[in-house]
Amino acid sequence: MMTQLTRPLRAFAGILSAVLVLAACSGGPQDAPLEVEIMQIVGQQVKQRLKRQPERPPVTRALLDSLDETYIEVTIEDDGQRAYLQPQLVKQDSTPGQVTVWLTEDAVTLAMRNGVLTATRGLRNDMLSSSALVRETGGAMGPAGGATGARRYEFAALDNRSQVFTLACTVSDLGPETIEIIELTYQTRHLQERCESGPHGESGVVVNDYWVDSRSGHLWQSRQWAGPTTGYLRIRQLTL
Repeated sequence: MMTQLTRPLRAFAGILSAVLVLAACSGGPQDAPLEVEIMQIVGQQVKQRLKRQPERPPVTRALLDSLDETYIEVTIEDDGQRAYLQPQLVKQDSTPGQVTVWLTEDAVTLAMRNGVLTATRGLRNDMLSSSALVRETGGAMGPAGGATGARRYEFAALDNRSQVFTLACTVSDLGPETIEIIELTYQTRHLQERCESGPHGESGVVVNDYWVDSRSGHLWQSRQWAGPTTGYLRIRQLTL
């Protein structure tokens, strides 16, 4: 059964899921090359449909206040496709931080460790896994301020292969910042994680941004890299 949020917004929030439904059950690099090609072709076709559709009305705070469920909003920055996700699973493992798996109604998933993106399933060239520079469970969400270290990313590739990037990362506190998320404002600290490959970033630079509540430590908003194919995701916490 569709939730109260996705029912009035099915056409609006379901576009991303419709593009990716063929990949939703895949685990990553074991996909056959033909399947990957089909996903890419379908994705291009739906992008053309998206361009022809009229602009939908925005989600309102009144609608969000009527919901009992927890939602995040995820937007692919490159093309503006948007989806709304609910938590499917919360777990703790041997690595610092708590893992939450977020789910669309068509089984596209994002895994986050303390709010830091660590895996996707259902996007093109999925992020199979990623390490994260986070605090122990119980601390503030997002990356640990002032942390330095390597982040290892692994992405699905063609021909049953995967592609690995190891980046040197540093987290900086850019200071206080007030943000607005659908009619509500939050006092946050803006943390920025800069990751480079090569001694001086000559092979590429990834910049992830996080807005963490100044008092509670909750992560309200972020902009995170999901890989060379998908690019950056903009993520906002709509309801708790």
